[in-house]
Amino acid sequence: MLLFIAFLVSFGLIAFIAVGYRSLNGLAGAVPEEDRLFLDPLPKSLRPLWPLVNFVVHHFGNSFSAKLVEKTDLQLRLTSLTFLMNARQFIALSIIASILASLVTLLLMLALGMFSVLILILVAALGYFYPRIWTRDVRRRRVAQILRHLPIYLDFLTLAVEAGLNINGAIQKAVEKGPEGPLRRELEHVLRDLKSGLNRTEALRRLDDRLRIKEVTNLVGTVVQAERMGSGLAKSLRFQSEQRRSERFQRAEKQAMEAPVKLVFPLLFFIFPITFIVLGFPIAMKFVQEGLL
Repeated sequence: MLLFIAFLVSFGLIAFIAVGYRSLNGLAGAVPEEDRLFLDPLPKSLRPLWPLVNFVVHHFGNSFSAKLVEKTDLQLRLTSLTFLMNARQFIALSIIASILASLVTLLLMLALGMFSVLILILVAALGYFYPRIWTRDVRRRRVAQILRHLPIYLDFLTLAVEAGLNINGAIQKAVEKGPEGPLRRELEHVLRDLKSGLNRTEALRRLDDRLRIKEVTNLVGTVVQAERMGSGLAKSLRFQSEQRRSERFQRAEKQAMEAPVKLVFPLLFFIFPITFIVLGFPIAMKFVQEGLL
């Protein structure tokens, strides 16, 4: 009976979509086609939803809170996703994810013979906040990769400055020789800013504003202060390089010391029970054969 109700609900949804197809098609036709020539390609998981995202942005995007849009735009800039989507598209994607998660959960609950408004609310909230959780994870991985490559690029910058190049030429050499990653792309962005006419101070401060990482802020402050005061840049860069390498070693030590603590849970709940089962099964079978159990 419950399966039959779930079938009726699914059939009703399909019928509703079929009846409203013409009106929805007319509204969708009013959505201008997005020009993604200079944007990053969409992931395969987002391509089926993207027409619906643009539909929501076109018809409801102006009603989004300005404060929410500004906060979302900052989050996208910190995760380097501004070339994938804008803030309104991200908010629309969150709303669509919430609706889809609620519909799927509703169908599953009807199929299993249960219904809970609390579960629907929790799933809808999870669907809405999941894209933000994903962006925070992207930000965390990006920061870790930048901090891992920063000492290497500082070494290249120091060697280039000590060889007689200015900071522009040093950044160019570091980009040519440095490893691929987000830090290299950000330094390429700095070079493009310099070629477009910005001075070094403004280009480096824009780098700091895009990343907002303490170590990068210290580097930018050192370069700007050395240029303003006329002090030796090579010595300052050498100190920055040694300090960043020391901090990376300390982070590795900290992670190594945390490893035993993180292993406690899988040891207690997965490895130890399996070990006891493997050791105790022959003993239990022996007792059964002897008639003691």
